[in-house]
Amino acid sequence: MSDELKKGLEGVLVAESELSYIDGDAGQLIYRGYSIDDLAREASYEEVLYLLWHGHLPDSEELATFTEEMATERQLDENVLTTVRQLAEAEENPMAALRTAVSSLSAYDPDADAEPTDREANLRKGRRITAKIPTIIAAFTRLRDGEDPVAPREDLDHAENFLYMLNGEEPDEVLAETFDMALVLHADHGLNASTFSSMVVSSTLADLHSAIPAGIGALSGSLHGGANQDVMEALLDLDESGKEPVQWVKDKLDAGERVPGFGHRVYNVKDPRARILSDKSKALGEAAGSLKWFEYSTDIEEWIGEQKGLAPNVDFYSASTYYQMGIPVDIYTPIFAMSRVGGWIAHILEQYEDNRLIRPRGRYIGPDEQEFVPVDER
Repeated sequence: MSDELKKGLEGVLVAESELSYIDGDAGQLIYRGYSIDDLAREASYEEVLYLLWHGHLPDSEELATFTEEMATERQLDENVLTTVRQLAEAEENPMAALRTAVSSLSAYDPDADAEPTDREANLRKGRRITAKIPTIIAAFTRLRDGEDPVAPREDLDHAENFLYMLNGEEPDEVLAETFDMALVLHADHGLNASTFSSMVVSSTLADLHSAIPAGIGALSGSLHGGANQDVMEALLDLDESGKEPVQWVKDKLDAGERVPGFGHRVYNVKDPRARILSDKSKALGEAAGSLKWFEYSTDIEEWIGEQKGLAPNVDFYSASTYYQMGIPVDIYTPIFAMSRVGGWIAHILEQYEDNRLIRPRGRYIGPDEQEFVPVDER
């Protein structure tokens, strides 16, 4: 047994998976053998879910059935909606609200009492959770803004329906396609912190309604999913400062602050997802008649790359992409969860298939041979 300490489990091989492969030196991301470039540009989020959960891309009949099954699960039980309303009235943090609401779904799930390792039951539960998360996020956002929730529709796809529920009107084709692409790009990414958290919980033979909230909790941190919100808040700060982007960056660094959205534990080059989203950020700016946010981003990327040798990650360009779509900044991370839940479920299914309780060990560095003294003598 090795005594080498690996802080953060960095580089430690803990599982085998058929789901996603990352080449950090080449800047490649692959889902079940398919390049993320091909999937993002050619496949819908529903197709990618099917691929992750079933091992192959669906044919037209399989996709139609799967899409219909997802769409019919979008409605929330009235009691869950009441919980969402109460959380909005209490001004709860959006990720905390999502975590609580998803946990409450178990009370109304027909498969709640199924064995945790029952694959077919887990696929049904996974569809329900994945279908309802957009409804939760949209309802919470509208309720906290003083608006009534918009009921989901079954005739729209996953991405279109979310934007419809959020804004109360059908999105145009460009917005729907861009958002669907963003969901595909965020669907899975190896054993990241939130995925591994979900796997740890499921390894105890806890069910999906316990493991998924664990993933949401892990994703809420600023070192993981919360970074995309940090990026947009930084870009807004730059805009308000009136400074040139490079000068703004220099001032931030001189003040001992960091610029979010750069560097990655896995990639040594530009995140392939950032490459794709940077194109979308530019296209949205062109459509709106202003490239301000895209140009801010590219100026920062170029200077930090030249001076610090760091490349942008997916959060750096997803931020400006979402902002130009009119999505509130503080629900960027819930939207991340809305996509990544597909990957969490896929990894949980793998974990159940060949389960072993995840139990690493820590090196004790506390005191030795302490003498116990009764409380009245201390």
